[in-house]
Amino acid sequence: MTDDAVSVRDAGPGIRVLTLARPPANALGLPIIDGLNAALDDAGDAKIIVVASEVPGFFAAGADIKHMSGIDAASFTAYGDRLRGVLDRLAAPERVTIAAVDGLALGGGLELAMACTLRVAGADARFGLPEVKLGLIPGAGGTQRLPRLVGRGRALDIMLTARQVPAAEAHAIGLADRLVDAGKAEAAALELAEKLVTLSRPALSAVVRAVDAAFDLPLEQGFRYEVEQVQDLFETGEAPEGLAAFLGKRPPKFA
Repeated sequence: MTDDAVSVRDAGPGIRVLTLARPPANALGLPIIDGLNAALDDAGDAKIIVVASEVPGFFAAGADIKHMSGIDAASFTAYGDRLRGVLDRLAAPERVTIAAVDGLALGGGLELAMACTLRVAGADARFGLPEVKLGLIPGAGGTQRLPRLVGRGRALDIMLTARQVPAAEAHAIGLADRLVDAGKAEAAALELAEKLVTLSRPALSAVVRAVDAAFDLPLEQGFRYEVEQVQDLFETGEAPEGLAAFLGKRPPKFA
């Protein structure tokens, strides 16, 4: 499947790669939003999704400023809702999503990367939320997801100064989960995907839900939620197969 702004390919059983392809900077206008939605509609049984870019120097440079500058308040609301909607789909725990970031991930581009479950950064990657320069704030989850990744103080520093965070710093503060050589983010993301795809999908999803709950629930409620998740995996998930495979000293046959 190929869209003008997003190309899609299978990179092995259960792994699908969505490649942003809207020069010059992968602005997150309606073509990319619609392309991502179409790709997710067609994702089928894909367990792992990698989001990458084929535009040199850019993962995604941000929202479509030209589009925003020419619309009224109602259209601005509609555009924001559509952007937030597709990012929420990438953030959903039903599958693991990995952002492969080489080059710039700014504004909505960083919000896209943060919506993914994990982020792999090439050494040339740079991250930022410069919306204050436009008299705006991040509006597609940035003010909520960034503090959860790096803490309040660092998030405020990044957003208030509108600075670009280099890859090494992003990795050190938890904004990037893995740091690799420049130009190798997609290859490293695929290597990670090949490991994750062998694991139990219900268990992967439960890990994401439980970790997210750690930020949303008081500690005692979080403990109870964890118990609910592991009990459900034992009763209705793939835990019986995993336990049997371990005892039988064989690879598990997860769906």
